[in-house]
Amino acid sequence: MLWLKAFHIILMVTWFAGLFYLPRLFVYHAQAVDRIGQDRFKTMERKLLIIMSIGAVGTVITGLWLLGGWWAAALSTAGWLHIKLTCVLALIAYHLWMWRTVRVFAADSNRRSDRFYRMINEIPALLLVAIVIMVVVKPF
Repeated sequence: MLWLKAFHIILMVTWFAGLFYLPRLFVYHAQAVDRIGQDRFKTMERKLLIIMSIGAVGTVITGLWLLGGWWAAALSTAGWLHIKLTCVLALIAYHLWMWRTVRVFAADSNRRSDRFYRMINEIPALLLVAIVIMVVVKPF
């Protein structure tokens, strides 16, 4: 079980690296005015999305596997787990939104400003803080 936890954490770190960096690329892409720069950002965004999606899927699979051994007892008594899983669902929704945004940039259809992407970039950090506190402190 410890090996599974270790891989869960490794995959989660991979996923979060992408969750933190991809919106940063959106900021720079929204500022790019030349075709060469825009094409370069399209390539970087697409490749990063692939890597972080592998991390996301692996995180979810290993998380469900970890949960599978004791989920019935845990879900009924562990309030912290409910909050953590809600945060994970929010991360999945955020990930899917970024997937859509990569497609928007690829089609040269972005209508949002670099400021918007700067603000939206804070969401995964807030969710990470909540998840770590729930897992480590277990306040509920």
